[in-house]
Amino acid sequence: MVGENPEAQNRLDLVTLFVAKHEPQRGMAPELAAILRMCEQPLSMAEISAHMRLPTSVLTLVLLDMVRTNHLEARAPIPAASLPDIDLLKAVMHGLQRL
Repeated sequence: MVGENPEAQNRLDLVTLFVAKHEPQRGMAPELAAILRMCEQPLSMAEISAHMRLPTSVLTLVLLDMVRTNHLEARAPIPAASLPDIDLLKAVMHGLQRL
């Protein structure tokens, strides 16, 4: 997890996924509560930035703080190598359409 490894913090990027570790707490800043609600399912930094209308430079600091305070969990995105081959998926789709 990013919050446990200081070197990993330098690897946060737009595709890093964030997941809420708990629901918003009473008295929490509205922006932080909104991020927690958004991150009930994994959401990338780019998506959070778009929803919050915040530049990623500012959002990075907010998200890192939320990871450090155990509000969010940061996850590495799925590596492209582990995703299915797009050409194979297209071939299967075309084969199914011919049935």
